[in-house]
Amino acid sequence: MPPRRVFAAIVYVLRTGCQWKALPKEFGGASAIHLHFQQWHRAGFFVALWRAGLAEYDEMEGITWDWQSVDGALVKAPLAIECVGANPTDRGKKGRKRSLLVDGRGVPLSLVASGANVHDVKLLAATLDQVIRARPAPRAKAPQHLCADAGYKGAPARQAVENRHYRPHIKQRREEAEAKRKRPRYKARWVVERTHSWLNRFRKLLVSFEKTKESYVALLALAAAMICWRQTIIIYG
Repeated sequence: MPPRRVFAAIVYVLRTGCQWKALPKEFGGASAIHLHFQQWHRAGFFVALWRAGLAEYDEMEGITWDWQSVDGALVKAPLAIECVGANPTDRGKKGRKRSLLVDGRGVPLSLVASGANVHDVKLLAATLDQVIRARPAPRAKAPQHLCADAGYKGAPARQAVENRHYRPHIKQRREEAEAKRKRPRYKARWVVERTHSWLNRFRKLLVSFEKTKESYVALLALAAAMICWRQTIIIYG
């Protein structure tokens, strides 16, 4: 089976949210494509594609390391067996959470998956540590700021941020509005919320029917890669 056709089939599933067995016949055997999907993930293909897209974006536009944003998002996961927990916003039904770090323009730098019952603060350190492209060391004249919502307030989150040499900006919405009014260069965290919205446009991620964590993480990496490459195409355009 040609790899290009396999990749097109995987992207079709990701974008439409259809079941693997419901793939149109012109793509080939659904079970064979799903097997390729699993093999490619174990080989690190989707993360490599994400890393390559981020490198291209960095070369064309430059990753805006100076202002980064982090936030979590919950999704339903009715069939999940791994990486699942009771969703506190959905009457305790099965759900998953993704913790996302983006640069100042909303390009994804890191993604961590967990059950929906895991607090954002517990995922913060892993999210900051798993940036897929080498993060430059902040300097006194070029500090790196991290924006987050009030869910990250408290000593553990602040310590995790400061230990990684970020300047924390953990604020409620009204505090953000006031900060932006006083500091024109202040970047609000809305960019990370927009990126979560971009991820939800991939229907396979809007409601997660993947049973295993492995499959869910693979789809997240592919979606992040496509966002990076799309931003690069916009720059070329």
